[in-house]
Formats: sequence, C-alpha cells, structure tokens
Amino acid sequence: MSEKKQYTEKIGRRKTSTCRVRLTPSTKSSFMVNGKPVDEYFKTAAQKKIVNDAMTLIKPDEKYEITVMVMGGGIHSQAEAVRHGISRFFAELSEDSKGKLKKEGYLKRDPRSKERRKFGLKKARKAPQWSKR
Repeated sequence: MSEKKQYTEKIGRRKTSTCRVRLTPSTKSSFMVNGKPVDEYFKTAAQKKIVNDAMTLIKPDEKYEITVMVMGGGIHSQAEAVRHGISRFFAELSEDSKGKLKKEGYLKRDPRSKERRKFGLKKARKAPQWSKR
C-alpha cells in the first residue's frame, strides 16, 4: 500500500479567477496547472514571469511539487491568482519571506474587477452621445 504525500493547500484569487494551489515537499521540483506543465498552460513570457515571481523572490531551499487547479476569469488574472496562492504558502513558512512578499504586494488579494453596466448607459459609465435637440 502506497503512502499519501502530505501537502499544503492554499487559495489564490484575482478578479473572478480562483485557484487551489497544492505544494508537496519533493525530491525534484515540478509545476502543473490544470493537468498541464506550467509552460504549456501559460504561454507568454509575461504570464510565466507573474506565476514564478513569488518563487524567484523567496528562492526556497526545498523543492516542491506544485499542483494548481485554476478556474474562472481570463488567463492573466489566472496567473495572478496562482501567484497569490503560492505567495500565501511562502508567507506562512517564515516571517522574513512574509515581509518580502508583502512589500511586493503579492499577499494582497487585488479586488479590482469590471464594473457592471448600468441601465441607460452604453457601458459602466459611458453615456450615449448628448444632443441639444
């Protein structure tokens, strides 16, 4: 009978994106997002940088097997949600890393999202063209 690995799960959010990040101490590091390697899921260099920002800032001594389930929102907000979840994990490990992550703003759940469209307007705040007569 195989023993189950002990993992730590954190939740990251941004706009309407939500992710569950599972970090398991391992002998070699791996990073999977929705069953795909991170480089396959996040294609652009900017998105890959956002996802790995917390890891490059902390530079952990241990290696982790990271598994992420992310849903909702766009690909950019999903990347920021993943960063938020990973940052929460490293903030819990030590006070020193918590200070670094907080200074960069990675621990804050960015609540900004699209404003709803109001009745009588074309968009959230854009009004139809005004005419005198």
